[in-house]
Amino acid sequence: MERDFLSIDDLSSEELATLLDLSAKVKAQPGDYASRMTGRSVAMIFEKPSTRTRVSFEIAIASSGGHPVALSSAELQLGRGETIEDTGRVLSRYVDAIVLRTFEQDRLEVLAAAATVPVVNALSDFEHPCQCLADLLTVREAKGELAGLTIAYLGDGNNVTHSLLLAAAKAGMHVRAGTPPGFEPIPQVVQRASEIAATTGGSAGVMLDPVAASRDADVLYTDVWASMGQEGEADERALVFPAYALDRGKVEVAKPDVIVMHCLPAHRGQEITDEVIDGPHSVVWDQAENRMHTQKALLLWLLGLD
Repeated sequence: MERDFLSIDDLSSEELATLLDLSAKVKAQPGDYASRMTGRSVAMIFEKPSTRTRVSFEIAIASSGGHPVALSSAELQLGRGETIEDTGRVLSRYVDAIVLRTFEQDRLEVLAAAATVPVVNALSDFEHPCQCLADLLTVREAKGELAGLTIAYLGDGNNVTHSLLLAAAKAGMHVRAGTPPGFEPIPQVVQRASEIAATTGGSAGVMLDPVAASRDADVLYTDVWASMGQEGEADERALVFPAYALDRGKVEVAKPDVIVMHCLPAHRGQEITDEVIDGPHSVVWDQAENRMHTQKALLLWLLGLD
């Protein structure tokens, strides 16, 4: 049966663990997967700018023997009024999967309902599930396991926060979102993460004090203060968020062997300092690389080629 990946919550805890295991195999033994997607094509539609998502997906597909077709909405009839449903119906006749980086989560859901091939969320305003697959693989590589670890996210309660809450809860981790008042993640997502955590032995919650959120954490994580589409709020947010910057002080109150993460692009000197992102605790570049490996594993799994 055709499966979509629109949210981390589309996976059970067991499926998430399976995907991470497959990602580790794909990374360790790429030659074993070099021809798995031979004869397969994947359409990648970008309605938002992209560096890591575009390149990591394209290389993941090509290095598995598949053919990536990268498109912007301006290059498609979407830019001239064709519906997302009709686009999905037509692309389903040409390709084996569709990857969409977009704005509203509704667009992904509408596309997936119309398409007859797997649809993957490569980022929406609501979630960034592919990012969090790479995040969990990176933590597992650094720490050896996930269950029982504490991960603290500092900053805006955005799409990455939503996916991280759900993913960490499914992995049995303790996840804290340290956000300023008024910038918390959506309550329904926090509630859902808490429900999941109750079944996995983890926990999920929001804290307003960034130092308290960081204390004794195994993982510290941050993201930009103003996401794509929020550029007009950047100056206002710059007045609110400095206390939540991932700096030396946050690292010092965390575990001695804490690892530091950022999904990039980073605004150095704002949400993270140079000495932290470039310092000995940083796994940011491993995290970025792992986008490619986890997305390759995801596509292989969705297409039944694993």
